[in-house]
Amino acid sequence: MIRLLEHPLVKWLLPLPMLAAVFPVIYLVFRGSWRALESEALELRQRLAAEGRVDYRPLVTLTLGALILTMQEYYGQLGFFAQKVAPIVAHLAHTDRNPILRANLETYAELCGRVWWGLTRVGGYLAPYLVWRFAFPRDSLRDLGLRFAGFRQHAWLYALFVVVMVPILLIVSRQSDFGSYYPIYSKAGRSWADFLVWESVYIGQFVGLEMFFRGWWIRTTRIFGTGAIFSMIVPYCMIHFGKPYLEACAALIAGVVLGSLSIRTRSIWAGVAVHVTVAILMDVLALDHKGQLPTALTATSAHHFHFPFWRLLIWLAWGLAGALLIAKVVKVWPAVRTARARRRLG
Repeated sequence: MIRLLEHPLVKWLLPLPMLAAVFPVIYLVFRGSWRALESEALELRQRLAAEGRVDYRPLVTLTLGALILTMQEYYGQLGFFAQKVAPIVAHLAHTDRNPILRANLETYAELCGRVWWGLTRVGGYLAPYLVWRFAFPRDSLRDLGLRFAGFRQHAWLYALFVVVMVPILLIVSRQSDFGSYYPIYSKAGRSWADFLVWESVYIGQFVGLEMFFRGWWIRTTRIFGTGAIFSMIVPYCMIHFGKPYLEACAALIAGVVLGSLSIRTRSIWAGVAVHVTVAILMDVLALDHKGQLPTALTATSAHHFHFPFWRLLIWLAWGLAGALLIAKVVKVWPAVRTARARRRLG
């Protein structure tokens, strides 16, 4: 199976049947949310037309979004950090007079670069919320996907994604391009310090990413109707360029699903939970297959801590998600049976 997926022609064409199979299911699950979004957009457009006004939010969103993503690409990468930022840090820290500090900075040079990458991502993703506070002061920032209400009610959707994604990740993690790319920080398995700092940075940028794409972008372009979701997945897919091919293609599906979930729940937090869970599992599986799971406490430490339960944690998460789904089915099944009986009688 894995060898078949590695065949160039199979790999190239695989997204086509994958999208054809998945999108009808997505439509059935989220068609109600899409219709509600279209109705809201139509009402908003009619009101603006009657009042002779123009909604400038989409204009600002698309322009600002493109600018932020461009700046991140050119000024948030490791190359820029190594060439421009690292020398400034070394100068300000007087590393020429502190050989121990200089050695530590050299040891954790890539990690520092990844922290810079994370900070530029988080800063860029949060910038629109600051802009909105002044550009559109009447808009509530909490309405840009930041409300927690409804998260518990829709937790079963999060469980569904985990149940589906864990087996897929176990298969995909055996591909060569997956193992060579993840974790993005190449020394994440060198020590627990490397792993924990990196995962903290990684999680932080995913929270910012969800706020940017599934919170701010969708809510400020809702006058587009369902186009708010599908305009968002274009740049969302593009930020995956350079990652494994199948993952970049799967970003189309993930973008639509997480965007639709955000519309249904009016919150980004279910998407954050899904994204963070999948991201950590991908890193752990990649390190596991390469035999590089962390044991040393720090990069220079002689002390080690072996954690033998990585796989158990993965299957435990999968089992808990499955149990949550079963509980949801048991809870709603009587109502489903009643509704079906009424339709037969009617």
